[in-house]
Amino acid sequence: MGSHPHSLPANSLPMPVTAAGREGLDALLRDPRRSVIALDFDGTLAEIVPDPDQARAHADAVPALAALAPRVASVAVITGRPAGVAVRHGGFAGVPGLEHLVVLGHYGAERWDAVTGIVHTPAEHPGVAAVRAELPGFLDSIGAWRGTWIEEKGRALAVHTRRAEDPAAAFDALREPLGELAARHGLVVEPGRAVLELRPPGMDKGVALTEYLAEVGAGAVLYAGDDLGDLAAFSAVEKVRAEGVPGLLVCSGSAEVPELAARADLTLAGPPQVAAFLAALAAAL
Repeated sequence: MGSHPHSLPANSLPMPVTAAGREGLDALLRDPRRSVIALDFDGTLAEIVPDPDQARAHADAVPALAALAPRVASVAVITGRPAGVAVRHGGFAGVPGLEHLVVLGHYGAERWDAVTGIVHTPAEHPGVAAVRAELPGFLDSIGAWRGTWIEEKGRALAVHTRRAEDPAAAFDALREPLGELAARHGLVVEPGRAVLELRPPGMDKGVALTEYLAEVGAGAVLYAGDDLGDLAAFSAVEKVRAEGVPGLLVCSGSAEVPELAARADLTLAGPPQVAAFLAALAAAL
């Protein structure tokens, strides 16, 4: 196919709605060997499910990534989950074509490289251990135990409200007390879709993406995400765009997170459409 998106069939690749996004897609198609494809996991490659342990990459996602990865500089999955969990739930290990996939887990604090199969991980923040011990009793004491539950994330802890009678009200009621608990132990609270995550400061997807783009020497970048935690990565792409590196921002289209959709160059209707877009991109290259 032609090297410019304008020469592609209209039904092949959806066109970004912004000039910056069209420039990003154009750069990706023109110079794929210098392009980084970076993706969130939950809500982008995998559907959001009530129990995160049951989340799996969409059936079309891994084949699409395996077709795309050999044609670009790098594919990186950037997630709040532990790197090993994302690898397992994604089914990324041992897939032909994904030999150079990188998973940046815990917002970049952990790293798994497909080429070695090894997870590199720093020591745990002491505040996480303290909050882990305190959190069950804390939720009980403020009457928030019913319908909420704690997800153990290794270097972070998450309190989910999706199963509560009124998930949004439970989320709003917990935000301030959990913020105070986190601050007491030197942690921060990252809000998401019916979830509040308590984790060490200085860990976010923007920092992880910025460092990775510098490491690779990226000439263009695509980032796709679905949640508030992806705003930091969107900001990182906007920053490199201002420095002359074209970028494409994709929202895995949830009506739950209008802040992300408002800043995206392209909105896709969840993981099935993201997988289809990645496959179309691979075909276009």
